[in-house]
Amino acid sequence: MKIVGSVIARLGSKRLTFKNLLPYKGEPLVVRAVRKLLLCDKIDQVIVSTDSELIARTCLLDGIDILYRPESLAGDQIASIPVFQHIVENFPCDMHVNYNCNFPECETSVIEKAIEIATETGESLSNPYAVWAQTNECLENYGDPFQITATQFETQDVNPVDIHTMDDLLEVHRIAQNEFSWDKLKKI
Repeated sequence: MKIVGSVIARLGSKRLTFKNLLPYKGEPLVVRAVRKLLLCDKIDQVIVSTDSELIARTCLLDGIDILYRPESLAGDQIASIPVFQHIVENFPCDMHVNYNCNFPECETSVIEKAIEIATETGESLSNPYAVWAQTNECLENYGDPFQITATQFETQDVNPVDIHTMDDLLEVHRIAQNEFSWDKLKKI
């Protein structure tokens, strides 16, 4: 079974400008997500779907394929399913797994569990919503892309903060770097 992993990353973000390129633990969020997929032994190919040359160039790592996302799939109101379908049309596979770079803290075991559940049910989604997997058949026959049909599974192996604002990004940093005190530093 061929499994394609993807990270979908647009340049435009209304709430947090250039969000996907902002650093977390010294690397852009989008690169961190790509590296998570590369660590999963079950994934055969990793794709970055983007509308941005800057994001594409940032993700030029060994083992990564870049897929240009056309303007028709890059707007604010576009659901993820048509973007996933575009990926699978260009990189045929038996299963597609998307890693959401808004969740920079996620164990590889969550990706593996999503694959396992999607193999059984056709589609799975972790909660928090870091990993979403679908069989090719599920994607080909998806109905309303705004009506998610995935079997959801709860996990403690994802930091629950979904990054959409600078405060969200800072909160994830604070949780991961609890030994660092900005307030203490300001008093020195």
